Amino acid sequence: MVKGGVIIQILDRKQVERIRKMYPEGTQICLDEMEGERNMPSGLKGKVCYVDDAGQIHVNWENGSSLAVLPEVDSFHKIGEPHKRKEHDMQR
Repeated sequence: MVKGGVIIQILDRKQVERIRKMYPEGTQICLDEMEGERNMPSGLKGKVCYVDDAGQIHVNWENGSSLAVLPEVDSFHKIGEPHKRKEHDMQR
């Protein structure tokens, strides 16, 4: 899959389950950078709705958007935890 000219790695079932455990429904996150989305500024906060079978984290953002974050492309962190760039690097 390609997003903004970046090839996105397809995650296996084990990696998706790890993301689901890390980001259960209701988890609050803060956006650091969303690839190719000008209307999604750094610092934007949102609440996780669910993680789909591709490992995309669907979020209700405080600006009214419902765009998903892609763990292998976008940068974000849980609110209340230390900020790390691409904190959710899925290692096999």
